[in-house]
Amino acid sequence: MNAPPKHVLQLLHQEYPHLTHYLNFSNPLELLAATILSAQVRDEMVNKATIQLFAHYKTAKDYAAADVHDIISIIKSITFANNKAKYIVETCKILVEKYDGVPRTMNELVELPGIGRKTANAILQHAFGIVEGIVVDTHVLRMSYRLGWSSTPANAEKTEKDLMAIIPKNDWKNIPGLMKRHGRAICKAPTPMCTRCVIEKYCPKVGVNSF
Repeated sequence: MNAPPKHVLQLLHQEYPHLTHYLNFSNPLELLAATILSAQVRDEMVNKATIQLFAHYKTAKDYAAADVHDIISIIKSITFANNKAKYIVETCKILVEKYDGVPRTMNELVELPGIGRKTANAILQHAFGIVEGIVVDTHVLRMSYRLGWSSTPANAEKTEKDLMAIIPKNDWKNIPGLMKRHGRAICKAPTPMCTRCVIEKYCPKVGVNSF
């Protein structure tokens, strides 16, 4: 049985009523650094690393003046720590030279080292309350494909466009949190737990071979 995406999202909202952002931060700069670190890394690992990172570096000037190797020593447990430390330092140098704080537009953010559209969307939404698109992570990719909302399980930009075309804008911000919670609990990779799924009867299970 097919159902409008809005109805499916309502059911997920009922299942997961208390959504919070998975990365710990207290200001836009901390969120920017955390999102750079979060690529291909579990949120729990990022939050563990940023405790010490945020204690050492408080401002963009602090990061811009930092020795990259000092940052690497703090975030060494993070995948691609060397590159990510360089991105943070390079980005903060640009912030110091060009901006009064973290930029608030998509175009400006994606020009910064280590910031892609997914990261920029997360910063805009959670630091400034600006919703221009949908944050597409692995859970959003997987669930959108299985639900038949997107034709691809691997292209984040295509999936974002597909979702934006069928889902009201006031739901865009909540989609990642809902799908991450459901993706971790039920709609897992490679095999989902369909018999325990609250939206099972509305899901065509695209690409699911066993459930």
